Amino acid sequence: MTQTILITGASSGFGRETAKLFQQKGWNVIATMRSPEKETELNRLNNVLVTRLDVMDKQSMEDAVKQGTEKFGNIDVLLNNAGFAVMGAMETTTEESIRREFDVNVLGLINVTKAVLPGMRANKAGIIINVSSAFGVAAFPFFPIYNASKFAVEGLTESLQFELRPLGINLKIVEPGGYNTNFSTTSIDVADSGNIQEYSERFTKFTKGINSFPFSDNISEVAEKIYEAATDNSDRLRYPVGADLIDTRKNMDDEAYYQMIANQFGL
Repeated sequence: MTQTILITGASSGFGRETAKLFQQKGWNVIATMRSPEKETELNRLNNVLVTRLDVMDKQSMEDAVKQGTEKFGNIDVLLNNAGFAVMGAMETTTEESIRREFDVNVLGLINVTKAVLPGMRANKAGIIINVSSAFGVAAFPFFPIYNASKFAVEGLTESLQFELRPLGINLKIVEPGGYNTNFSTTSIDVADSGNIQEYSERFTKFTKGINSFPFSDNISEVAEKIYEAATDNSDRLRYPVGADLIDTRKNMDDEAYYQMIANQFGL
């Protein structure tokens, strides 16, 4: 039988690329996004349902799952891909931005998973793939809130294995490094770290450094890694891709890592 994947955040970046790859591989794809009426490519593909899902709107989650199962039957794989980032000093980050970070990256992920789990439990089968980040393993300057949300995704996913693997449902974490998507222009909230003198000079140095960082244009390799996680029939948990930072962090003690990053950005 043709398998079905539900993807959150499919309007761009990793989500869009993954939707196209799975469709090419013969899967049914439920491509969800906040504004499906703006979509002009995915809704032209066979076996792709483009529908609304906002990870801050529970009703939209339930509606998307209902529409997807009515059209395709069982949901075999869930890809929690939708994300949001806050950049800036913690002290200057508003409570509203902090709450949104966790509402989207953690609570939203949890609620979409809850919406899909009853069907997977009934089928005694399923795969849940959560998109984390190299920043879910290695902390980075001026991303404390985003780091915290992705560290939370890592811990949540690892713990859920104990609840769900005995039910036939496997958990996977895909950990991308730096890629050129439109995430940086549409999904990052920059806190005003220049309004406190003690942070402003270092934040300016950091932003110059990160803007000149050699991000990869090959976002298709992230989609391919997600496909691998969905189809390798293994109990493997973590799938880093383009994330040399993860290996670097694992091979350094805390002080050595601190000094390396501080020196790299002149902090």
